[in-house]
Amino acid sequence: MFQTAFTLSLTQFARTLSLPERLQHSPVRNLALEGLRQRNVALDALFYDVKVITPEEAFYISDSLAAEGAIMIVPPSGLGALTLCETIDEFVLRGGTETRALAAAGIGGSALGAAAFARNVADAIDAPVAVVVSGYGIADVITEALGGLFFFGHMRGLRPFLESLDDLAGRPKVGAQTDTAAARTSLDTRTVQALLADPRLSFRLLTGHSKGNLVLSAALYNLWKQDGVRVADLAREMKIVTIGTRIAMPPIFTDVVDVIGEWDWFGEINSRAFIHADRRVAQAWHHTNTDLSGHLPVTVTLMEILAASPLAADQKAGEHRTANPDVATEPSATRETKPLTPAGLGGENAVTIEKVRKAFSADARPGIQLPASGSLDDPRSPTPH
Repeated sequence: MFQTAFTLSLTQFARTLSLPERLQHSPVRNLALEGLRQRNVALDALFYDVKVITPEEAFYISDSLAAEGAIMIVPPSGLGALTLCETIDEFVLRGGTETRALAAAGIGGSALGAAAFARNVADAIDAPVAVVVSGYGIADVITEALGGLFFFGHMRGLRPFLESLDDLAGRPKVGAQTDTAAARTSLDTRTVQALLADPRLSFRLLTGHSKGNLVLSAALYNLWKQDGVRVADLAREMKIVTIGTRIAMPPIFTDVVDVIGEWDWFGEINSRAFIHADRRVAQAWHHTNTDLSGHLPVTVTLMEILAASPLAADQKAGEHRTANPDVATEPSATRETKPLTPAGLGGENAVTIEKVRKAFSADARPGIQLPASGSLDDPRSPTPH
């Protein structure tokens, strides 16, 4: 627990240091929400495995903890620092085309919680993971007061309806800023949808925790209505793993694994009753913080799932090459990786895990580096929020 407490304290301290700068942008809004955002960071420190985020990374993202729609590229532990991006174009330029997994977290919606969840996923696949920050704004305050954040699975339309209030109050322009459907779709959902729709990007794994699964579901349904061909292409190669809540995905996605803890009553009341759990983790509740008892171990659980059911992209690679002989075959990864075999995984499963990791690997990792200054003055940092 010491490392968790240290990461939380450092993040809150750095957040306080950046307050004068953030007050230059929408001072009334930022002052009114700051206390609630600090509370949400503390919640995420309890619910997510924030100790996997280094002190330098925690400091780096502190001024953008509530930047809804911001995108992060999170590499596995010890293989570089995370990168924070304002827009999808910046995400592409800073190595996003090499990511094969997209994640969305829930609970408090802070960048710290999102980064921690994404790192757990990255450690499972041994490759960088993209994650979208849910943020916390005026719309969230109102929906929380009405119980919408507690019963998020059953009141999915409330928060998007109030998103326009955040725009009127001067919310920083990050994420997928569009003129269409702005009042009907939340910014984090729009950003996930834009990432999935971008032909420059190719995701093979989609995973969320808690409210993050609702974001993924809404993004996929919206994209399905707008571009059925793109969604059909995604469905052929994508595996979806929901953790903590069972939310319906478009029926065209057949490779969906719903995971929930054996003791997770919170996830159950926010889940769709008609969707059965594919995997119940014994003696686990809703949180993923490995420092606390009753946690759901994201890394180990995801590795077990991928070992038991390889990615559709690998299974159907031969079919795609046969159907598209003119498409150049992507070179296989030559980088050797060290097998990560958690308790209970050995033999053939360990070999399968290695194949899964190679499916997510690229010939070279993207240049994911912390800004040289490691401070809030980095000109590439998102607008303070």
